[in-house]
Amino acid sequence: MADFHPGELAAQRAAGTSEMAERVRPIIAGTIPHGAEGFLMRQRMLVLGARDRDGWIWATSLNGPEGFLSAPDPSTLRVAATVAVTDPLADALRDEVDVGTLAIELRSRKRFRVNGRWHPVPGGGEVAVHQAFGNCPKYIQARVARGPAPSDVPPEAIRTGELDRREAALVAAADTFFVATAAENGADVSHRGGSPGFVTVVSPTELTWPDYVGNAMMMTAGNLRVNPAAGLLFPDWRTGATLQLTGTAEVRTSAAGPGPGPATGRETVFRIAGAVWTEHGFPSGWSAPEYSRFNQAS
Repeated sequence: MADFHPGELAAQRAAGTSEMAERVRPIIAGTIPHGAEGFLMRQRMLVLGARDRDGWIWATSLNGPEGFLSAPDPSTLRVAATVAVTDPLADALRDEVDVGTLAIELRSRKRFRVNGRWHPVPGGGEVAVHQAFGNCPKYIQARVARGPAPSDVPPEAIRTGELDRREAALVAAADTFFVATAAENGADVSHRGGSPGFVTVVSPTELTWPDYVGNAMMMTAGNLRVNPAAGLLFPDWRTGATLQLTGTAEVRTSAAGPGPGPATGRETVFRIAGAVWTEHGFPSGWSAPEYSRFNQAS
């Protein structure tokens, strides 16, 4: 059973969730449970977070047909896919690196996280498992992929240092994104969801989003306590484009205070250091979302 690191413990104390976090801590296993193997085999998308060779953190997605994820043994997650050469993590994933991964099935609102050490193998990689656990379905918008896999068309990437008008529009309309963070003992990637507009574009280099009531473990906030580096992934569900952002983040008290829904009175501010817009980087043509009943009313 895993222990929380000092940053997570501090974040739990600040949020008043220490007691609840200790109760749910036993869900964090050091191996992939037998019941999760079938779920992983059904997935066609894996979100992955890691540091690049310069130490910046990015989130990306690996995609493939059912079966591209497997667990040959309880201590190993095998991924039969690679990122494009234009991806910010392409070089890092050619070597061993700490990763956080999230297998998420949007249509059923189920998700499973595996954090550990990435080892490249021909055609993909294997993750030596450090943590494996499921998450609740809160704030997941149900969707079904209807378009082709991104490998059908070569990706085209544009790198900038701030949001342009197209990128800002995608962020401002988003109901889902993914956030990668890291601490000394490894990396992690998590899902964030809410009603469209829950992410605020403050400027071309700054975003904020509210903190919602979650699983009490405060893994993202805890990592940010000890390492403010973070990476975000925003998919364009219609076209298959992706926006990847890297920068720094901190959790602070929100000027608006606790909201009428799941908002806790805290918010995350993210300051952008780099952005990558990639055409054809993701499956396209997803169905319209069925919004989570847990979302804050818009």
